[in-house]
Amino acid sequence: MINLTATKARSKLFEIIKDAVNKHKIFHIRHKQGDVVLLSEEEYESLQETLNLLSIPGFRESISRSVRNIEEGEVYPFEEVFNKDQ
Repeated sequence: MINLTATKARSKLFEIIKDAVNKHKIFHIRHKQGDVVLLSEEEYESLQETLNLLSIPGFRESISRSVRNIEEGEVYPFEEVFNKDQ
């Protein structure tokens, strides 16, 4: 996260917007009335979707279990799972 004062952010606003959109950078902008975070709409929507998924009961545990299975080699080959001849 890139930290900026509101004055600096104002002087570089178009550059900041381009970096947020094209380079997925996130900016923390400080102001005496309170701080804000600037990020692209795509990044914001991604965070919202992640929060939504993590709010599903059992989802996080299911992902953790899947990661452990992969680490322990408990996986099925692609061909076995998606073999159309079976």
